[in-house]
Amino acid sequence: MTLRDRLGALLGGYPGDSFALVTQGRVRDFDGWVLEDLCFHRAGEDIPALFLRPPEGHPPVPAVIYAHAHGNNYATGREELVEGRPALIGPYGPDLKALGCAALCLDMPSFGNRQASDEQARAKAHLWRGGTLFGQMLAELGAGIGFLSDHGSIDATRIGALGFSMGSTHAFWLAALDVRIRAAAALCSFADLGMLVESGAHEGHGLYMTVLGLVGQASTGEIAGLTAPRALMIAAGFRDWSTPEPAFRKAEGELRAAYAAAGVAEKLRFHIEPEIGHQETPAMRRAVLDFLRQELVG
Repeated sequence: MTLRDRLGALLGGYPGDSFALVTQGRVRDFDGWVLEDLCFHRAGEDIPALFLRPPEGHPPVPAVIYAHAHGNNYATGREELVEGRPALIGPYGPDLKALGCAALCLDMPSFGNRQASDEQARAKAHLWRGGTLFGQMLAELGAGIGFLSDHGSIDATRIGALGFSMGSTHAFWLAALDVRIRAAAALCSFADLGMLVESGAHEGHGLYMTVLGLVGQASTGEIAGLTAPRALMIAAGFRDWSTPEPAFRKAEGELRAAYAAAGVAEKLRFHIEPEIGHQETPAMRRAVLDFLRQELVG
């Protein structure tokens, strides 16, 4: 069994089901593009989403699965794409549109319009049944990739993943598990999990990330290394509770080794600002957009 298969088993299965049904709600103009309210249906649950895309008749464009953050702000889900959050310098929607890149952002379980069942209740239910909330999140994002791949306005060969904090973890895991991802950018959450547990820093992460037996099966660097030979960007600051430098450096070293072994060291990019905490900076935003322009859009 490959490492990718073992990780899928630990999560409780990946990629899981596709979306059985999609319904459309409000449609808005977004600076000449279209911003759609969608509702996906999977496993008996409604999953609200925002889809930013070009208008009908436009040639197919690249797209990203935009994975929203956590921040203990359960009210903010898919709207982060167009409204941003305090830790970001602004929403990504306008910048992605300016790049000519579509985006799909789903409300993750317990966020946005899905707060009726909270994170703790969902995580416990999954663990008791032998699954994981993290696996559900990734499976839904994987179904989102399928939706993008089948949509007429999207170039299925140019689909990426992008996220900050919880969204960072989703982005590099999604790239590791799903070869349909061509490029992924993960901001402000990348560190060796074993070292985080040893130091107690893992307590900063939400219960959603609990995957039984994970540390004994694979390290963060090994997981992210499954993305090779496809493009990956990691952004971090060392005053960030989620990326203490020793734990970051271990993961970084393993990730660099994986890309070197694949003969594609140039496809791996790091943006490190040592004095920055758990936040995006203008320089980080520029680096992310340059990466997407080069690896996904260009």
